[in-house]
Amino acid sequence: MTPGRLVLAATPLGDVRDASPRLAEALAEADVVAAEDTRRFRSLASALEITPRGRVVSFYEDVETARLPRLLESLQAGETVVLVTDAGMPSVSDPGFRLVAACVSADIPVTCLPGPSAVTTALALSGLPCDRFCFEGFAPRKPGERTKWLTSLVSEPRTVVFFESPHRLASLLADAAAVLGADRRAAVCRELTKTYEEVKRGTLASLAAWAADGVRGEITVVLSGAEPRAVSVADLVGEVADRVAAGERLKSAAAEVAEATGVSKKELYDAVLTARKAT
Repeated sequence: MTPGRLVLAATPLGDVRDASPRLAEALAEADVVAAEDTRRFRSLASALEITPRGRVVSFYEDVETARLPRLLESLQAGETVVLVTDAGMPSVSDPGFRLVAACVSADIPVTCLPGPSAVTTALALSGLPCDRFCFEGFAPRKPGERTKWLTSLVSEPRTVVFFESPHRLASLLADAAAVLGADRRAAVCRELTKTYEEVKRGTLASLAAWAADGVRGEITVVLSGAEPRAVSVADLVGEVADRVAAGERLKSAAAEVAEATGVSKKELYDAVLTARKAT
């Protein structure tokens, strides 16, 4: 039997008018709609003036693994399953990755209806460089883990995009200013595409002061990349040695430090070996 296909369908972030005609058609015609929140999906269907002809099942984080076998059975039986989350693209910090991976393993076709994404929308609005960026998902909740994560971004040259809870935003920005520098630039994007959309741009220190009074809504933060450091190979030998002493392999430590600072990987590796022989 020819298998069906899984359709990853991006849904509006806030304004239902961002929904494409293809999305409306797919939701109406699907054999199964797997929705992160079935109530929100019903509201979306009503706003799009469609009546889904297929089954609607819940597919949120806590039931994702349990739902996989039944959805795979439907797909293997030739049905079309459309996966939607509350907003944006499924599997991007939302349910979906496990189902996609299972379909790939079972050789079941997977396709995508592209559409709204908080990541690229915030990046475009931030006023920060967009040519190279990385997405970090949600910022760590625990203070110790968050500090460790921020430390890993000290030398990150790419623009960084991540999500944060409005209740933790002020403390996150204060910690970021302390670890990354008060003058590092960022943008906080709030309620994208919705009635009260707001984009605050500035230094981490100024944004932390702004957020201290409280912020509401869905939050996406865009952080500027680190400025290249003017360092020599000799200056970095000790940094590589410290990383090796902490358990990293010499080659990987030298490669990561070289990439972060723009020096030659071979020159740095050779310099570390020379320093070892001299001791």
